[in-house]
Amino acid sequence: MEEKTILIADDEERIRKLLKDFLEKEGYGVLEAEDGEIALKAFVDKGNRIDLVILDVMMPKLDGWSVLRQIRQVSKVPVIMLTARGEEQDELFGFELGADEYISKPFSPKLLIARIKAILSRTIVEENNEKNYGGIKIDTEGRTVSVDGRSIELSLREYELLKYLLENENVALSREKILNNVWNYDYYGDSRTIDSHIKKIRHKLGKRGKYIKTIRGIGYKFETE
Repeated sequence: MEEKTILIADDEERIRKLLKDFLEKEGYGVLEAEDGEIALKAFVDKGNRIDLVILDVMMPKLDGWSVLRQIRQVSKVPVIMLTARGEEQDELFGFELGADEYISKPFSPKLLIARIKAILSRTIVEENNEKNYGGIKIDTEGRTVSVDGRSIELSLREYELLKYLLENENVALSREKILNNVWNYDYYGDSRTIDSHIKKIRHKLGKRGKYIKTIRGIGYKFETE
């Protein structure tokens, strides 16, 4: 399994060292930041490599709330907030901003590791159900499709047809094969129904509709290049 990287942002060096030691023993990669500005810069520079963020609320330069707000503008990466205060109002505020977990100091490192594992396991399941094809994102569990972050409405048949094209990316599919797999073998209608559905799907995909290529004399192919 690919190593997961965790960003620890806390102005207390002993806390960072404690967490780093525990996390590295569990096989995680660790990045450190001693204040909010450094944390935000690390996320901007290496956000695509960071799988989870641990944010202390009270930090110099930028507090944890401010860092969380800016992260949430560009990413859904899991975030655990650390705070010396355990007031309910603070927790509610953190969840409203998009925090995934909220842990009060002092805390048990073993408990924190357990929370991290649970969050990352959930994230992996979500990622497995959701795939991105050049800006077209399909969630096979929720049966939803979005284009560049915008949800689109598809009929059941349109959804099944698009899903079949995506799952066979870069493969030229004959109309007969599409009928057999999307409409099932008991369908005896005109294959031109596929052309009608493709036209509707292209329209709904907008500029991404160009990814569905017409293969003259054969059928269709989905490719992003």
